[in-house]
Amino acid sequence: MISLYFTLESPAPFHQIHRIMNETPHGIECIKAALVDMPAKPGVYRMLTRTDDVLYVGKAKNLRNRVSNYASASGLTTRILRMIDQTAKMEYTVTANEAEALLLEATLIKKLKPRYNILLRDDKSFPYIVIQKDHPFPQIRKHRGSQKESGNYYGPFPSASAVNQTLAILQKAFLLRPCPETVFKNRSRPCLQYQIKRCSAPCVNLISETEYAELVRQATLFLSGKSRDVQDAFAAQMEAYSAAMEYEKAARMRDRIRALTRIQHEQQLNVAGLDDADVIALYRGESFSCVQVFFFRAGNAFGNQAYFPRHADDASDEEVLSAFLGQFYQAHVPPKEILLGHDVDNLDVIEAALQLVAEHKVKIYRPQRGDKLALIDQARINAEAAYQKRLTERLSDQQQLDALADLFDMESTPTRIEVYDNSHISGQYAIGAMIVAGPEGLQKNAYRTFNIKSDTLTPGDDYAMMREVFTRRFSRLQKEDPDGERGLWPDLVLIDGGQGQLSAATEIFSDLGINDLTYVAIAKGPDRNAGRENFFLPERQPFMLPPEHPALHFLQRLRDEAHRFAIGSHRTRRAKSISQSEIDDIPGIGANRKRALLRHFGSRKEIEAASLSELENVPGISKKLAQTIYDYFQS
Repeated sequence: MISLYFTLESPAPFHQIHRIMNETPHGIECIKAALVDMPAKPGVYRMLTRTDDVLYVGKAKNLRNRVSNYASASGLTTRILRMIDQTAKMEYTVTANEAEALLLEATLIKKLKPRYNILLRDDKSFPYIVIQKDHPFPQIRKHRGSQKESGNYYGPFPSASAVNQTLAILQKAFLLRPCPETVFKNRSRPCLQYQIKRCSAPCVNLISETEYAELVRQATLFLSGKSRDVQDAFAAQMEAYSAAMEYEKAARMRDRIRALTRIQHEQQLNVAGLDDADVIALYRGESFSCVQVFFFRAGNAFGNQAYFPRHADDASDEEVLSAFLGQFYQAHVPPKEILLGHDVDNLDVIEAALQLVAEHKVKIYRPQRGDKLALIDQARINAEAAYQKRLTERLSDQQQLDALADLFDMESTPTRIEVYDNSHISGQYAIGAMIVAGPEGLQKNAYRTFNIKSDTLTPGDDYAMMREVFTRRFSRLQKEDPDGERGLWPDLVLIDGGQGQLSAATEIFSDLGINDLTYVAIAKGPDRNAGRENFFLPERQPFMLPPEHPALHFLQRLRDEAHRFAIGSHRTRRAKSISQSEIDDIPGIGANRKRALLRHFGSRKEIEAASLSELENVPGISKKLAQTIYDYFQS
């Protein structure tokens, strides 16, 4: 029996998801049944298991023609046949055109992370430099995220360290203030940034608004690619100061010129005619691939970054690069030009899709000669170097994982390790934290925190907190992945603690009927010395490892990462709790009105003691709301 469902919940606006559910056998028969109602239109299709895990997301110019390729086993790879065999449900979304389908496909892959798709896992936003607008003394600072605030944005930079280094040099050259508004308004004397000649101290009026505006203009010109004009102006000013025998001022101009020269030296990859562009090259190794991206903005080289998309061994270079383009530019605004080191099919469709994202024309091409081809070659060399480095790290991680398997008498090398730790202050704001590691290192997207919820716990009872965390974690796993087919179960569990924590874990696993899991408690050594840790396993005597053991440093790193994550999560919860107050519970009081009340009265106690007429005098507080606040505290 086939039933067709329509839902308003969709990852793209004005789209409907059509779900075809089959009670017939899964696999090819499921796909054949789905083709009955599938239209010959552009769109995106999804292949799902019986438990609604998404196996694959694909786009198509013609949905029916594309999906019909899966209805016959002939000519398909073993990997694809395995995917088809696991398919029990089909979904599809019709789009207006193929470009829109490409964008929707990339969005769904990023959101759902299907196991059979090429997947770009590192999709964090890039940092920018922003110069504030609409302020007499604009601030220069690093920015990451949506660009909603008023200001001029320059970037992207490939890493936080790259933008921090550039900011430090720009402050030396242009003396723009880095401090936030709250600090700027409350300064009574110049700060250290002025003393080390990285700020002109507009906070205490050591520079006029007109003079500061000139510094902002020069910084804007420099970041817009007109660095030579700015440097020439600085040189002329230095000569003028020298001629007037104002040697101290001339020396300061010399230092600012040197700062600009340093940036220009670091941007020596500049190529004539390359203004706003990304240069992308792929290196394909035996185990995985590396994609290297060079960023050029306003004619300046802003650095480079390496990416390692996940894909099957039989995926072609063209498929890897095409998938990378779609997913990478979901998270980042495409430049006007994209230079590729490989040919990619359907470039016109990709260009049209990226133009919808960027809202300007995007040209994608493969250079054939000259300086641009040399840039591609350089990007490919960097991709190979990054690949070799990652391969060495993987081999090292694999050796350490093999050592763990030997150390803890495991049947096979662990592919998923979960490490648990608790953090609290005398039982307050208690947090349980879990980190995950595997053959490719730390998997930060799998980290989890557990707010300790039980009201019956004795404050500071680490064993009881561990029981709650493990009960919640593993009882949920038994519901979501009872057979372990989804890969959510750990092969090895590490616990920060000693015999008590191990006993708590043993009790929980026994109650849940889990008897095939390797778990170990790690206790700090005497005087909490690293390298003298004790290891506790069920039915084994505690033991220590020699300092040269290949697994020791790896275990220490995992434990320390769990400790760092637990403390950070605890501090976040504590800060959030402290920032909340009883005022938040009053109906009609949001962040702005709460701020207005606190600014007017100074504290929560003063607000509680205020009369109705005093409350009505607060800016933004109506008479009706003042009555609500007054009644709340009086009651």
